[in-house]
Amino acid sequence: MTRILLLVLVVGSLTVRESNAAESFPVSIQVDTAKSHGELKPIWRFFGADEPNYAYMKHGTTLLAQLGELRPQQVYFRAHNLLTSGDGTPALKWGSTGVYREDTDGAPVYDWTILDRIFDAYLQRGVRPYAQIGFMPQDLSIKPEPYQHRWSPQARYEEIYTGWAYPPQDYEKWAELVYQWVAHCVERYGREEVETWYWQVWNEPNIGYWRGTPEEFLKLHDFAIDAVRRALPSAKVGGADTAGSGGEFTRQFLEHCLRGRNYATGETGTPLDFVSFHAKGAPTHVDGHVRMGISNQLRTIDEGFRLVASFAELNDKPIVIGESDPEGCAACQGPQLAYRNGTMYSSYTAASFARKHQLAEKHGINLDGALTWAFEFEDQPYFAGFRSLATNGVEKPVLNVFRMFSKMSGAALDVHSDHAVPLDRLLETGVREQPDVAALATLNRNRLCVMVWHYHDDDVPGPSANVELALAGLPLRANSALLTHYRIDQEHSNAFAAWQRMGSPQTPTSSEYEKLLAAGQLATLAKPAQVAVENGQAKLSFLLPRQAVSLLVLEWPD
Repeated sequence: MTRILLLVLVVGSLTVRESNAAESFPVSIQVDTAKSHGELKPIWRFFGADEPNYAYMKHGTTLLAQLGELRPQQVYFRAHNLLTSGDGTPALKWGSTGVYREDTDGAPVYDWTILDRIFDAYLQRGVRPYAQIGFMPQDLSIKPEPYQHRWSPQARYEEIYTGWAYPPQDYEKWAELVYQWVAHCVERYGREEVETWYWQVWNEPNIGYWRGTPEEFLKLHDFAIDAVRRALPSAKVGGADTAGSGGEFTRQFLEHCLRGRNYATGETGTPLDFVSFHAKGAPTHVDGHVRMGISNQLRTIDEGFRLVASFAELNDKPIVIGESDPEGCAACQGPQLAYRNGTMYSSYTAASFARKHQLAEKHGINLDGALTWAFEFEDQPYFAGFRSLATNGVEKPVLNVFRMFSKMSGAALDVHSDHAVPLDRLLETGVREQPDVAALATLNRNRLCVMVWHYHDDDVPGPSANVELALAGLPLRANSALLTHYRIDQEHSNAFAAWQRMGSPQTPTSSEYEKLLAAGQLATLAKPAQVAVENGQAKLSFLLPRQAVSLLVLEWPD
């Protein structure tokens, strides 16, 4: 039975196996469906972007719908510039809504038109707001000029920090703006809906995004959170979405929220329903190729979890890694960022998300989500080198990893791979020696999902992994199960490779564009086929190229 099974599984990639067998290395992976680590939380369901106005534009609405389809009403979107002054015209690392201005007498004037358009775009497509309260409207800023920056990828990053990054002239007016915003959302969308949203103040207040002092940020935060809760007492509020773990800044923020004197109310403490910080990798360009820095990102998460866990009061508090990416600037370009269009990004994402789960288990914390800061950029060249999920409406390989994640639910199973890089080594050095070929598995009644990835920090060619996957403890009476094998590699689920094979056209024909759209979808390696199961066990065999990701889904009748 095993020989027949292996033949069935290999049909879809027989040519690849024959040509690369001599260059492959063996990998043994075991999944025990009888041993689990509790439910696998869908931490992947958070996304975000600097530029909020893209959400209601042509390709933005398309991508939002695709995100919403992954898990309707459970996907969240975080955006900068939701309170920034302007007419809504987007630019790189810029957006605006014009919600606030003051008349000649200094009285507030509110206009929710653009902000409603953004949130409507989310909610109509099954996505909910992770509402970032910022940035400072021009008429409230203590330094209103210069206000809108003119940043480009060739400019210094620090040039973005203009008048929107400063404290308010009047904290009472700041609080009233927040109160009016939340009250408007409750009126427009309903209390029950808005209760599901996340609300947090500002972005990365421990670096240049905040041009005030740490104490002024605590005051800004207290006034905003008090306003949110006055408008909606059951609102979910948290923070501080720091750059990195935040170190001493985060510790002081948590101390203040738990035990400090509230600047707005004069009482002890500030409501804290979730804790959030950011974690980024650090890719470099070495010897003509990209070298990823997965260890940097994972170490930051390790530090953040350790910091939160040091507060007994936060033992069960949900944690959201409010930006969790291979590096820190989605709109930047450069040779060290060349991983973004192809399968390096997708394999990195699979490997890193699995380790986020491991780190949460290590620290015994409640990891609620890890937010991918990537969306899309309107009116830019195809595959322009930005960190995004799609380009001109064409999905990139990385989006298909999230499609794979969306198919996984239920109990997280015990998995062992003889080529998984241990967590402690990943934290210390990353993946610099043997590749990381490992797996994540779930079981939900009659559906078993196993995601397998082949990752290395260095973006250079390497041999394929000859994976032998052994499944044990399958809870089915039948002697077979239906296997569907999804794949991301050079030939599957990869619009970037298809675009390159076309000659990299910047003005594709309608026929070419349709082919790119098709190439961007999650594809199967072969047609679904029956797999033999004997005594609750099955063995699967397949070649997994470097940077490839597979999702094997086995289903059987209840």
